Amino acid sequence: MSRVTWVRLAVVAGALAALEAACRSGLISPHTLVPPSVMLATAAKLLQSGEITADLLRTLRNVLAAFVTAVAGGFFIGVVLHAAPPLRRVAYPFLASYYAIPVFALYPALIVVFGMGDLPIIVIGFLFAVVAMIINTLDGLDRIPRVLLKTARVMRMGPVATALRIKLPSAAPHLFTGTKLAVAYSFIGVIAAEFILSGAGLGYAISYAYNNFNTARMYALMLLVITLVIAVNLAFYTWEQRLLRRRNLR
Repeated sequence: MSRVTWVRLAVVAGALAALEAACRSGLISPHTLVPPSVMLATAAKLLQSGEITADLLRTLRNVLAAFVTAVAGGFFIGVVLHAAPPLRRVAYPFLASYYAIPVFALYPALIVVFGMGDLPIIVIGFLFAVVAMIINTLDGLDRIPRVLLKTARVMRMGPVATALRIKLPSAAPHLFTGTKLAVAYSFIGVIAAEFILSGAGLGYAISYAYNNFNTARMYALMLLVITLVIAVNLAFYTWEQRLLRRRNLR
């Protein structure tokens, strides 16, 4: 690992050690925050007992559905907007201010349209994530070097060959950024929707623990969510770095 990675790990370890000491010494009330070691032990116990397996699988299923549809839909919309500048000029102000919109206010309408169950929650996760993918798709396509496009025309490459050999590889870093943001936003949208509106899932389990003053369980579930998001983003980051190294070697 690089020196920067070691420094980051040292900072995180130091912060966790300081938090552990503050909780153990009584500086922070156990009703407010439990030590990180207690969070970890409680999370391991919950996973081992299978008590939250159903909620975990339900949340992961909803997040996966929201993520896949957001990435696919965001990429498609981004390509369409990039190919149609007048439409892009109309849409871009709305995209730039999109996250100022209270998406949860749409939930009653979503229930009317999609009914009760997981589908409205998936739609909220989709709505949270899709715009990040659209914007990063546009940024990636905007930054394709013009010389590469001219080279493709000189070599008489067709639209499909140009897209696969020129546009996608050049836009890949931005597409990966959009994908990583979509993961995080999908988790935020789904878990927040479950927290407020659902009767199952990790969001509901966190809300239930909070309302019943079960601090250790609440923080253990939050730690589990954070770990899942970090693990997924780390997997995408590793994949991205391998692809970039392979492209640079060619």
